[in-house]
Amino acid sequence: MSAGPVVRPTRATVLGGLLGGAATSAGIALTATSGWLIVRASERPVILTLLAAIVAVRAFGMARPFFRYLERVVSHDAALADLADRRSSVYAALVPLTPARLGRRSRSQVLTGVVDDLTDVVEAQVRVTVPVLSSAVAGVLAAGLAAWFAPAVGLVVTGLLLVLALGCVLAWRVESRSRDELLAARAETARIGDLVARQAGELRAIGAQDVALGWLEEAHDALRRAVRRQSRGRAGVAALVLLGTAAATVAAAWLVDPAAVGAPVAALLVLVPVAVGEALAPLVDTMRALARAQGSSARLDALLDQRPAVHDPEHPAAAAVDRPGDGPRVRLEGASASWTGGADQLAPTDLDLVPGRHVAVVGPNGSGKSTLLAVLARTLDVSRGRHTVDGTDVRDRTLAGVRADVAVVDDEPHVFATTLAENLRLARPGADDDAVRAALGLAGLGGWLEGLPDGLGTRLGTGGRGLSGGERTRLGVARAVLADRPVVLLDEPAAHLDHPTATAVLDDVLDATRDRSVVLVSHRAEAIDRLDAVLDLGDRPASPLTKE
Repeated sequence: MSAGPVVRPTRATVLGGLLGGAATSAGIALTATSGWLIVRASERPVILTLLAAIVAVRAFGMARPFFRYLERVVSHDAALADLADRRSSVYAALVPLTPARLGRRSRSQVLTGVVDDLTDVVEAQVRVTVPVLSSAVAGVLAAGLAAWFAPAVGLVVTGLLLVLALGCVLAWRVESRSRDELLAARAETARIGDLVARQAGELRAIGAQDVALGWLEEAHDALRRAVRRQSRGRAGVAALVLLGTAAATVAAAWLVDPAAVGAPVAALLVLVPVAVGEALAPLVDTMRALARAQGSSARLDALLDQRPAVHDPEHPAAAAVDRPGDGPRVRLEGASASWTGGADQLAPTDLDLVPGRHVAVVGPNGSGKSTLLAVLARTLDVSRGRHTVDGTDVRDRTLAGVRADVAVVDDEPHVFATTLAENLRLARPGADDDAVRAALGLAGLGGWLEGLPDGLGTRLGTGGRGLSGGERTRLGVARAVLADRPVVLLDEPAAHLDHPTATAVLDDVLDATRDRSVVLVSHRAEAIDRLDAVLDLGDRPASPLTKE
């Protein structure tokens, strides 16, 4: 899926551009007419001869905010509607890419980046398309007005419009060239700053704090150079616009003959370049917005145009109808897997998960524990070996069919800003309150539920009740229980808990899932002796199942 073109005029944006052009034209006319009125008034004519100009000044003064308001209403309404539609489409396109195609960024970083980039792309309709149309309308009208009174001044205004166009092109090039460099410098500064802050104790222990501070200083120097280059470019473009406006004003003053057209009209014509330059100068910022939106669109396209790591077969095999036990039999035979398509992050591994079996997966960081869970959850396919469910290769079955048997509980279950009941019903929409209460009870949250003033209607998350680490983990387990899936994958459920809490949580987890197949990834020893087998990924290739 592509993020779509950055600039794509629609009926709403064209209407908004015309309304904006009327507002900008009213502003130019207000300045020019005010000049005529001031000079004509200095001649002390009969007051009745000024009434038309006075009314025009008032009309232009009221027309500018009126048309600007209409332009904002029309363009922003269209942009917000477009943003809602495109967010839905982009989020839907992200789901098949999760997690194998999201890189090393966390889920929150990916989501934040996508939200910001998509907002930049959609807002380009308001920040780029509408201002460009508005400026084109106002510029043509201003040049036509000046040419009607004095053709030479009309040519001057046209020349000023060309200078402004050149300034826009230069502003776009400056912003486009500096954009990637500046973003890279900021990211590197943030990365090194985070490294130095998080590893301060270790760096002091090995005497490397000066080296690390040197890295940070180099990153700041690179960021400073990038900002300076961008600022110099922006200053040069701003100077070009100001000099162009000044030159056009001087040229108009030199070309206009007050004796031929009258002093009031001469004042009007001299002020037209000033008004045009002032009204259209924001186009430079518009080009910066265009460059940012193009960068955002390129990042979105690079993310969304990837081929998902897993996909449905053209001719899927039917799922097993009669199973010998209470769930599927899942087997890995010499299974290896890679997130990037290069080196394997999971060495050849064997696993026989019969219905109801509980298996612990242990091993050092980088040994492939999370990769193993991703394979079992069918968010990543094996690069070598076999992964079968009830004897059928998973790549011959639909994604939905394989995933329907699996529930995943990660180390930080997300809590949505809604009621407790709705937080659980995400796992099984339509579940009644009794089923939700039963799931909470099995996950060890029955007593906690009874203490809530609003029961299942208690709001959680932002603006609601907070959860401790143990409560959050149990909430994730309750979702898995409510989903009623025969295979449960637990990824470090006690990673952030103290020993007593970890022991209690894991006991509740294993009690709640005792009639299901369970694969528990953990660095910790709590409750390991309650599982049927242990798979140690610390050896390469992975060792066979052993009872500990």
